[in-house]
Amino acid sequence: MSKRKHDISRRQFLEGSGASIAVATVAPALTGPLSATDLPVTEGVSPGVPSTAIRLVVNGAEHRLEVEDRWTLAELLRDHLGLTGTKIGCDRGECGACTVLLDGKPVYSCSNLAVWADGREVQTVEGLAHGEQLDPLQQAFIEHDGPQCGFCTSGQLMSAKGLLTRNPRPTPHEVRSAMTGNICRCSNYNRYVEAVLAAAATESAPTPKRGSGRSAQSAKPGAGVSATKNRRGTTIAAASAGGVR
Repeated sequence: MSKRKHDISRRQFLEGSGASIAVATVAPALTGPLSATDLPVTEGVSPGVPSTAIRLVVNGAEHRLEVEDRWTLAELLRDHLGLTGTKIGCDRGECGACTVLLDGKPVYSCSNLAVWADGREVQTVEGLAHGEQLDPLQQAFIEHDGPQCGFCTSGQLMSAKGLLTRNPRPTPHEVRSAMTGNICRCSNYNRYVEAVLAAAATESAPTPKRGSGRSAQSAKPGAGVSATKNRRGTTIAAASAGGVR
């Protein structure tokens, strides 16, 4: 069987993730010298180890801190910023559990150094929800039974979010191609694809007008969610809050 033109192999996905190294040579978006009252946080830096002062935006909040040159972005997020929703699975850029968005692009945070994020914007799974309001993508994962064990869920969410940001109406094939770098050891791939397509349909659907005659029951998108799906929601919420380590 011939390979379709737009298929993306795991090797191509890894090469695309590593392309962020080249971007690190571009002048950072956050510019200007640090003032005496604006010094970076140095907590956690070992004495005598090469380190660099960086500034980055994580989930909309700006951080100025000193990082060891050997720290990965995953290490910075989890161990020094407390954002444990980002999971470390293989720790060598193969499974996708550590996926975050770097300037809107999905990357493996275990394979990107923290210093490469200087002047850039990072979004983790904790940044998807707005207060108690889940992102439509998270809600779709719940309603379509996406999470199983839940460990890979945060990475699956971030890869899907990156896709929907650049392509709000993907085809099933485009969803599979975009998430080819995320491994689900529970093999729940079809449900993840269904959830992403459902989220795309929800976000692109027109807002119903008031007085359209719809019943109160049909106006509630979660009215038909079963108890099993509610339990899936607990997994999503825990992953978003970083409570499951």
